Amino acid sequence: MKTLFQPRNLAVYCHDVAMAYGAFLTAFALRLGFGAPWEAWRVFETAAAFAGVAAVVYLFTGLYRHVWEYFSTKDAVNALRSASLSILIFVPALFFVTRLETFPRSLPIIGWLVLVLFLAGPRLVVRLIRDRQFGGVWKADRDGAPILIVGAGPEAEQFVRAMQKSAARAYNILGLITANPTRVGQLIQGVEVLGLDKDLSTIIVKLARRGVKPEKIVVVRTKVSGAELTQFLDIAEVHGCGLARVSPPTEMRDHDDAALKPRPIAIDDVLGRPQLSLDRAAMADLIHGQRILVTGAGGSIGAELVRQIIAIGPSHLCLVDHGEYNLYTIDREIRDWRPNQSMTTILADVRDAPRIKDIVAKEKPDLVFHAAALKHVPLVEINVLEGLNTNAIGARNVAEACMAAGVRSMVLVSTDKAVNPANVMGASKRIAEIFCQAEDLRQSATRFITVRFGNVLGSAGSVVPLFQHQLETGGPLTVTHPEIERYFMTPREAVELILQASALGLARKDQGAIYVLDMGQPVKIMDLAKQMIRLAGKTLGQDIDIRITGLRPGEKLYEELFHGDEPPLPTGREGILIARPRVVEHGVIVAKLSALEKACRERDEDQALSIVADLVPEMRRGLPPQPKPQLSIVKAG
Repeated sequence: MKTLFQPRNLAVYCHDVAMAYGAFLTAFALRLGFGAPWEAWRVFETAAAFAGVAAVVYLFTGLYRHVWEYFSTKDAVNALRSASLSILIFVPALFFVTRLETFPRSLPIIGWLVLVLFLAGPRLVVRLIRDRQFGGVWKADRDGAPILIVGAGPEAEQFVRAMQKSAARAYNILGLITANPTRVGQLIQGVEVLGLDKDLSTIIVKLARRGVKPEKIVVVRTKVSGAELTQFLDIAEVHGCGLARVSPPTEMRDHDDAALKPRPIAIDDVLGRPQLSLDRAAMADLIHGQRILVTGAGGSIGAELVRQIIAIGPSHLCLVDHGEYNLYTIDREIRDWRPNQSMTTILADVRDAPRIKDIVAKEKPDLVFHAAALKHVPLVEINVLEGLNTNAIGARNVAEACMAAGVRSMVLVSTDKAVNPANVMGASKRIAEIFCQAEDLRQSATRFITVRFGNVLGSAGSVVPLFQHQLETGGPLTVTHPEIERYFMTPREAVELILQASALGLARKDQGAIYVLDMGQPVKIMDLAKQMIRLAGKTLGQDIDIRITGLRPGEKLYEELFHGDEPPLPTGREGILIARPRVVEHGVIVAKLSALEKACRERDEDQALSIVADLVPEMRRGLPPQPKPQLSIVKAG
């Protein structure tokens, strides 16, 4: 009721009451003619009574609060509801007073139709004026850049509508391209669906003959694979067109028109995969209303975890990181985005066991995501003790703090480099896996879920930012070996599947298992370099070169997601497999980690590496690369 007395709302409310009065008079005139005996029927008094009923109804439906400039389907439904309630309340009330004697039975129906028109009509006109729909579609934007849109679904309709109502018409939309044959020839917001994906090249040629060749092809379709984008890129290059993409809704922070601006195709798009079918209800149950703590919150994976967790709605979030700037950056981003979110930001090192124990005890999280790690392989090869202390001992410290505080579950973020490791970094993460497996098998109050996956596109220290920097400085792009290949996944995909695997792990209660994200097919780094050169609009051998530099210390030609003795098993959930690697007895791993911690503290690298070799006998540090393994998924049952 308080909002009613705001000047704008009050004006709209009075307008709608007047429309109810006018609608009754109009219905009467339409039914009996404008020359009917108005005084005899006491029409004006009855119309006033009807307007009074409508006035009360509006207070409950809140019709006056809807902004006319954004009149939508929901607003139209509310207008229908308001008109219907007004008629349904007024007619029985009038029956008790007059028994509806000499009252035309069709008058309520006519009155309802007229009231709907009077309520919705002005709002629709204002919306059309705002969207610049008068004067014909696309007459004002012929000077914009001519483009073709790939997609003819709801995303295309939203994009076209946003472009139509934009004050600065940047684009002249020539038509739409679809994968659905039944859409060809149809109109979406006045724009014709010109043909199928396979006809794109032919359509461009036909448009060019008419003097309207597209300058750019804009992909708005949500479910499009990297292979499809590569095909569109090939066609665009042949015809001298640009290629851009509108980010899928899952990648947008804000679903408004400003987020619908086309952006250049990035390597993430080409290597990314179509959206997987996720159990978002289970993910929401995992996070919503819970107290969550994330270590390594400022890192590539940690920060994306924080973003997706915040979007689901935890009751409280604690960010922990050792890097001041990274922690400050994600803290500022989240506070700007969700200023009312309950959150604490803590500088801490996972190697400091008392500090971590104190943080977990005070924060009382329901769920801990442990993403803190040193992950740069060559640097950890040089700084062995630091890598072991952070990745292995640090994981143990977090796990023990969780158990001491009675945390419901801890999720360890692991890596494919933990499989048959050729370096200390991979071995240290495998030790963390072993410890969490052993603790999970003890079936204490805390569940331990391990999620393993490969490289994340664009993460700090990865090859993509390196190539981007080398492109900006004129090259060459450096590749360590012509045959080296890696699994890649976008940060969004990786974190969605981490959350999905975490929810799955709690539901399955599959102690000691490791959840492995399906990374798709590995990508040759040489092919990645060539694709990035192409996306940058440069030509290999003319504008920029690729140089082979040789394998770095601890680097493998091929990464593996599964050990030979842990054949992958399906989980029943798309994108997630399960592994059951060998398990070390709990007492043994606890004693070995204590000895490893002592060796790190005493700076005894030889002793530390000896313990690592005992715990991870499959480590091949300093040995020649192994041939690429061949694994197949074992069917359940």
